Amino acid sequence: MVQEKARSPHLVLAMLLLVYIFNFLDRQILGILAQPIKTDLGLTDTELGALGGIAFALLYSVLGVPFAVIADKTSRSGVIAISLAVWSGFTALCGIATGFWQLFLFRLGVGIGEAGGVAPSYALIADYFPPHQRARALSIYSLGIPLGLAGGAFFGGWIAETVEWRVAFIVVGIAGVLIAPVFKYLVKDLPRPAPAAAAARVPVSTVFKIVAKKPSFWLLAFAASCSSLVGYGLAFWVPSVMIRSFGFSLLEASQYMGSLLLVGGTAGVFAGGWLADKLGGKDRGVYARLPAIAWLICAPLFATALLSDSPLVAWFLLVIPNGLNLLWLGPVTTAIQHLVPQAMRATASASFLFINNLIGLGLGSLVMGKMSDMMTVRFGNDALRYSVVAATTFYLLAAILILFAVKTLRKDWEDEPQQA
Repeated sequence: MVQEKARSPHLVLAMLLLVYIFNFLDRQILGILAQPIKTDLGLTDTELGALGGIAFALLYSVLGVPFAVIADKTSRSGVIAISLAVWSGFTALCGIATGFWQLFLFRLGVGIGEAGGVAPSYALIADYFPPHQRARALSIYSLGIPLGLAGGAFFGGWIAETVEWRVAFIVVGIAGVLIAPVFKYLVKDLPRPAPAAAAARVPVSTVFKIVAKKPSFWLLAFAASCSSLVGYGLAFWVPSVMIRSFGFSLLEASQYMGSLLLVGGTAGVFAGGWLADKLGGKDRGVYARLPAIAWLICAPLFATALLSDSPLVAWFLLVIPNGLNLLWLGPVTTAIQHLVPQAMRATASASFLFINNLIGLGLGSLVMGKMSDMMTVRFGNDALRYSVVAATTFYLLAAILILFAVKTLRKDWEDEPQQA
């Protein structure tokens, strides 16, 4: 088989970033449209939380591992392109849903598609960028999270306010389908050396046994899960908090949330990768210590901001943790890549993502929504606000768990052999 010419690493990273933006844009659009969807379809906060969490995360988490194995054995770029087309198609279908269960099934479809996107992308970046640039490259890729979340907030709110919420799903979904073939044309897999090709045939159970023996894997996975539970829940519910407790319109809430994610989120993601690359060469424990410090700052700032009576004061308090709560992405995803040999990276990443997404993404919005319904009788419209504030305590648990990984990472880290 003739190997296609590899593209520039920066072009590959730019295309992966674009796909990742659509990944999170398709997630966030449901959160910003939660209020009109709730009114139109007559849903409870618990049902909305299920749509934002478990409906998406259930198959997304389970299928991530087999899709990553396929990517390791075949074409990582091909799996990503097909995944983009599938999840975008189901996003468009969300615009025609007429009830909870129909929308639930369409969200399952979005999760199936997105299951094949992230782990192969991590592996492609690790292939294209040398170790000393990897955390920064992964952080640039992870900018897709705040950019996608901000885009979903800005454009979802604007389209829904201008036309209706259904059109927002359809427009975003069709755009993603159109980008998929362009991505496949521009992004190529790098040729793998013979040892890597042989390692790619290693069963997923073997890869999992390798990481399961390393304490760092479990500490990083469960710490990230606790952080993601709060982060995904906040991204989904804060627009609704601004509408219910601060009296915002849908458009005002979308602009407010979008600006927070754009300013704070992008700075936090990039800073995490830059600091990890700069400091981690001398001490691998830095890859765990940086997220711990960030999460310890996040919890009180989020709680204080959401309990504030002033939207302006809340914005300045929220912009800092909106950056810090994403700072972990570059350091932690880089560390996971270095727990296994090169050809097993996508599978190892998928194993990590399985835990992180099943707990964090699956439960975040659902737990907050359920607590909101339970507290509505006592607190009325402010029930959701207090539910979100209570959930920020998971940041403290995340910080404690990852601090234990500072020492274990120094032992579990696998350096790459020097190129001749």
